[in-house]
Amino acid sequence: VASRNPPTLLISIGPGVHERMGSIKDTLTNIREVKEYIINMVTEQLGEAMYRSSASVEPEKNEFELAGVTVQNGKVLNVPAILEAPISIELKLDQIIPVGGDYLVLGKVECVQIDEAIYAGNYKIAVDKWKPLASLAGDFAGLMPAFSYGQKGT
Repeated sequence: VASRNPPTLLISIGPGVHERMGSIKDTLTNIREVKEYIINMVTEQLGEAMYRSSASVEPEKNEFELAGVTVQNGKVLNVPAILEAPISIELKLDQIIPVGGDYLVLGKVECVQIDEAIYAGNYKIAVDKWKPLASLAGDFAGLMPAFSYGQKGT
């Protein structure tokens, strides 16, 4: 989260793990051209698909097909979302900031879709039901078990 008001998210896009510095990923090119994008928050079950979607392929290759996921349009924006992702965040590009060989991409949140199965109410996610997956520069990690500080019973 880069800002809560207006709701703005930040992602960092650099060259792929096996690409040379100075190369630009299709993700960044698409965001620059379309000015809208979706961040799909995946689960451990979608790890293999996420890995396949990050392959360095020619721009004309369909990475959704390579990943074996179902594409749907966003609820508000006309950009592709992944049906299987339990959280999809639709964003309009605010700015792109070059930092070294990478780019910080700031996007204003237009819509958030959350699968009811992982929604805990009161603007919270049931992390133990979601089982999010983190991408760590070529490696991956689950974030379980979840825990809290300073709450009764913890």
